[in-house]
Amino acid sequence: MSYGRRSRISRNALPISWSVFDVAGKEQELEKLQDQSVDSKFWDNPMRAQGVMQHIATLGEEITTWRDLESQSSALIELLDMSVDEGEGDLAVDIATETAGLTSKVGDLEFQLVFSGPHDDRSAILAIHAGAGGSDSQDWAQMLLRMYLRWGERRKCKVNVLETSPGEETGIKSVTIEITGPFAYGWLKVERGVHRLVRLSPFDADHLRHTSFALVEVLPEADGNLEIEINSDDIRVDTYRSSGHGGQNVQKLETAIRITHIPSGIVVTCQNERSQGQNRDVAMKVLMARLIDREEQIRAEEQAKIKGAHVSAGWGNQIRSYVLHPYKMVKDHRSGYQTSDSQAVLDGELDEMQRAELMNLVGQGTAS
Repeated sequence: MSYGRRSRISRNALPISWSVFDVAGKEQELEKLQDQSVDSKFWDNPMRAQGVMQHIATLGEEITTWRDLESQSSALIELLDMSVDEGEGDLAVDIATETAGLTSKVGDLEFQLVFSGPHDDRSAILAIHAGAGGSDSQDWAQMLLRMYLRWGERRKCKVNVLETSPGEETGIKSVTIEITGPFAYGWLKVERGVHRLVRLSPFDADHLRHTSFALVEVLPEADGNLEIEINSDDIRVDTYRSSGHGGQNVQKLETAIRITHIPSGIVVTCQNERSQGQNRDVAMKVLMARLIDREEQIRAEEQAKIKGAHVSAGWGNQIRSYVLHPYKMVKDHRSGYQTSDSQAVLDGELDEMQRAELMNLVGQGTAS
């Protein structure tokens, strides 16, 4: 890049489309939320208040990041002008290096624009269900749980196991976890579907190759607003003795909760917490998430009917295959992305695979 002597360089000299990030709009939204947070009745609804406070924190981080980048951009432009005016060739080289680094940072942040869905910035509730196949499938469900726990650790998310149903001999039949962090749902929504494992079975006396399946559900966590009103007459609450942690004292009391949402037939259970009240709160949180997801699915099916196509996320529609024998490969069947480093994927290194499918969704116009 060369510039005429004494020329002046504008912000547009850097390949950054500042307008698409609407920082000013985010600042206005942040100001409105902060005004709400100082209202005397703000904490009357703790769940909603916590959601607003989380959103305030996320917006604050975004705004600070972009304003810092904007300042760095302006400083670099001033240095570029100085370099051109004074003929400082060495300074121009340093500036070019800094500009490349700044552009790379902005590129990473530009990718976040794929999170344009109404719930993408929320935390997520993820459930794993072992398929048919006994010990192999239940062990596979346990492996997937470990993978997502590692993914959460890598992204510095808070992960909380809400409900676990252990397998008869090994692994788990099902598990529900809460993953709290910026854009957790936006990243994890591409994990929704059937995951297929091919390996030499450690549970087969002849050590034959087995194929196992597990279903992953990903739900957006409610943000605290009453997006879906749950009428008390529409739910049935049953209590029973917990088999979770806490030993004999827990098992003597009916602390476990089962909530049935009668209109939809959705059933949610929770027994991991130590008190009936805590289990009820967690179960209601999961129920709200499932109802939000149900509404989204109904809306998507209606839109698909208009478009003339709909593919069910059933057991025959695996989204990803993990092959550990006779070769090693993990392949996402939607984006076509594949890697031979299956162990890294199972250790939670999912970012590149998730990025590929998120960009694939953008290309299809279905990112939300």
